[in-house]
Amino acid sequence: MIGRRKEIRELNKLYDRSCAEFVAIYGRRRVGKTFLVDETFAGRITFRHAGLAPDVSDAKGQLKKQLEHFYKSLLLHGMTEGAKPKSWFDAFFLLEKHLQKIDDGSRQLVFIDEMPWLDTPRSSFVQAFEGFWNTWACHRKNFMLVVCGSANSWILDNLINDHGGLYDRVTCEIKLAPFTLAECEEFYKSNNVRLSRYDIVQSYMVFGGIPYYMRYVDGEFSLAQNIDNIVFAKNAKLKDEYDRLFASVFANPECEKSIVNLLSKNNAGYTRKEIIEKLHLSEGAGISKGLKALVASDFAVKYVPFGFSRREPHYKLTDPFCIFYLRFLK
Repeated sequence: MIGRRKEIRELNKLYDRSCAEFVAIYGRRRVGKTFLVDETFAGRITFRHAGLAPDVSDAKGQLKKQLEHFYKSLLLHGMTEGAKPKSWFDAFFLLEKHLQKIDDGSRQLVFIDEMPWLDTPRSSFVQAFEGFWNTWACHRKNFMLVVCGSANSWILDNLINDHGGLYDRVTCEIKLAPFTLAECEEFYKSNNVRLSRYDIVQSYMVFGGIPYYMRYVDGEFSLAQNIDNIVFAKNAKLKDEYDRLFASVFANPECEKSIVNLLSKNNAGYTRKEIIEKLHLSEGAGISKGLKALVASDFAVKYVPFGFSRREPHYKLTDPFCIFYLRFLK
């Protein structure tokens, strides 16, 4: 694995402790969260499950699909077949029973990937999860829970900064950042891709240090040819990535995309008031929530430009892939 030494060290240290641990890992989509957990805990995961991506065409059936998928994950991990869960309270109860049944005293590691996707409308997922952790999991010294998600704002609002039943329950939070330039150089070398440092900086302005994007770079071609093949060609691997990126991270992707599109037109960004005026939006919680989600997901930053009052914070687009897409591809 390239980089992530600090994160690996922290995760292994938590695994070796003799108390319940609740780890929340979050970061931009495609940054390598799942890969980090898989590589660090290879052969040590007791139960794993990944949420299904939201299906806007079947909003009413999402809860049923998520529960059925969770039930099948339980069966794959050795649970005896029985009645299917009708709610998340049932689902977590089945998980508790299964883990108790196979408990031999050794560390039990549960990994739930893309957790925000499980929280479908009117599913009571958060309440059921809260009951699972507070009633059962946190009292088991050999239990460790690792959850991941690309929807940073959901992880922050519902787990890390929650003021309800999950207040102060997360024992470790890891925000996984894109690769540094040095890690990009190491990554390319490990994949037999020889690029000059100038080209590595250029590639960073396109791929933003996201390993999933960088893995498509082929050592047989120049950087310009690679960018053409990966982004611009007819069947390019990342041609539709921009839309997929927003659909997977945000509950209201079109709103966020309109804000990002506007921010891309000005390097210094815009104030909240300017964004509302230019996009003809109504004043309210919707725009605040959208801007907060963009900042939490590292697509934009909130800052005060030199010479401006602190009451005039600006929002500036900073995600390299989004900037590249909007300026050169769209």
